[in-house]
Amino acid sequence: MAVKRPEIHFESVEELLGVPQMQDGTELVKVRDIFPFKDHPFKVVDDEKMDELVESIRTNGVLTPVLIRPRSEGGYEMVSGHRRLHAAEKAGLEKIPSIIKEMSDDEAVIAMVDSNVQREEILPSERAWSLKMKMDATRRQGARTDVDDTCRTECDKLGTKTATIVGESVGLKARQVQKYIRLTELVPPLLDLVDEKKITISMAVDMSYFNEEVQGWLLDYYKTNGKIIPMTGR
Repeated sequence: MAVKRPEIHFESVEELLGVPQMQDGTELVKVRDIFPFKDHPFKVVDDEKMDELVESIRTNGVLTPVLIRPRSEGGYEMVSGHRRLHAAEKAGLEKIPSIIKEMSDDEAVIAMVDSNVQREEILPSERAWSLKMKMDATRRQGARTDVDDTCRTECDKLGTKTATIVGESVGLKARQVQKYIRLTELVPPLLDLVDEKKITISMAVDMSYFNEEVQGWLLDYYKTNGKIIPMTGR
C-alpha cells in the first residue's frame, strides 16, 4: 500500500522564488499597489545589470525590503527601491518585502535622494534633479542653525547655506551642488547631451544661463556641426 505523502502547498509565487522570511517591521505588499515616486529623477533601465538583478531575485528573492509610504488616495508610493520593484515584476513576483513608513513629502524626497545618490553610476541629469529636489525640500524644512553666521545673509540669497547642508550629505562642496542644480535649467535635449558626454558639465553650466530660445539655437548648432564652441566668462 502506497504511503500517502503530505501535500506541499506554496502560498504564492514569492515562496516558489525564495523570498526570505519577513523581518520585524517588514510586510509583503502587492506589487500592483505600489506607485512610482512623483518626479522620480533616477532612471530605471532594462540593461545588463537589470537582467542580473532579475536573475538574482529569481534565485534568492528580494533580500532587501523596499521603502514605501501610504498614499492618501490608496496604495503606496515607492520611496526607495524602484529598481528592485521593476526587477521583481520582471521575475514574476506578485508581492515584494516592504517597509511601510509614514513620511511627509519633504521627508520622502530626502530619503529617496539619499538612497540613490551614492550609487556608483549616476548620470549628471539624475544627480542634478535629485540634488535640486533635496535642496528644495531642505529649504522647506527650515535651515539648520549650525552653519557659520557670517554666511547667513548674502550666502542664503544664493542658496549657499542650503547647498552646504545638502553637499555635506552627499560628499560634495556647496559650489558643486549649485553647478549640478544649474543643469536643471537646460532644455531636455541639451541635458541629454550632457548625459551622453557630448557636452561637458562646465560648458552646460554656462549654457544654462541662456533662455530656452538661445539654448534651442545652440542645440541646432550642435546638430549641424557636431560640437559647440566652448564659452568663456563664467
